[in-house]
Amino acid sequence: MTSLGLCTNRAPAIAPFAWVRRASAEPSGGSARPGRGVTLVEVLITVALVALLSGITVLSMGSVGSARLKRGATQIGGAVRIGYAHATASSKTVRLVFDFDNQKLLLEESDSPHLVRRDKAGGADAATEIEKAAQSAAEQVQGQRAPRAAFTAAKAVGFPPEGKELPRGIQFWQVETDHQDEPIYEGRAYVYFFPGGQTQTASIQLRISNTDENDESGFMSVAIAPLTGKTRIYKGRRAMPMPRDETEASERMDTGP
Repeated sequence: MTSLGLCTNRAPAIAPFAWVRRASAEPSGGSARPGRGVTLVEVLITVALVALLSGITVLSMGSVGSARLKRGATQIGGAVRIGYAHATASSKTVRLVFDFDNQKLLLEESDSPHLVRRDKAGGADAATEIEKAAQSAAEQVQGQRAPRAAFTAAKAVGFPPEGKELPRGIQFWQVETDHQDEPIYEGRAYVYFFPGGQTQTASIQLRISNTDENDESGFMSVAIAPLTGKTRIYKGRRAMPMPRDETEASERMDTGP
């Protein structure tokens, strides 16, 4: 009996939707549709939004700088109070140092008697090269004088020995005291406090970094009264007040806080 062989040469089944018609990249008609342009209204809206955001950024930066400037002035006022109190409590001469190079406040004291003189160091032993050169030049003209008091970091409550830095972006602009003939703009400047409860007339000017010197809005001044050690904060640049007579120098008419 002859067996019939089955044919196994079948064509493969075609899956449904195997052939998908590829959409043409171009619309019918053969020409691409031109892109939509930007209208004048859209341009004006974009420019207005950029200007608005830029204005908000500038205002924010200005308010931050002003807040830091005020904080720096308040910081100086607090340092003055600490120096004044420490001199009275310790019976030592104390000085507040304004370090222009590091934008830092330092508090120093001396165990030796100190006589204030009209020079950069206020009569103390030189602490910088500028002060050493000034003292050497003065001694050549005036001759050798009594030894000068040396100052070291004070151990005052509420003030670290390493000093306090000004807020970021705030700088000393100038310091005037009654032992200087000219304002100090560089190096170190000093305000002295004495055991009897007295300090010096002084004015410290601060500014926001890179502020033009004619722009009063970027400056603040701290004025120090000599007998009480009281401080006043002023907007803008304020020169050291010069007493016109003994009554004004004694602050009898001082009505400040």
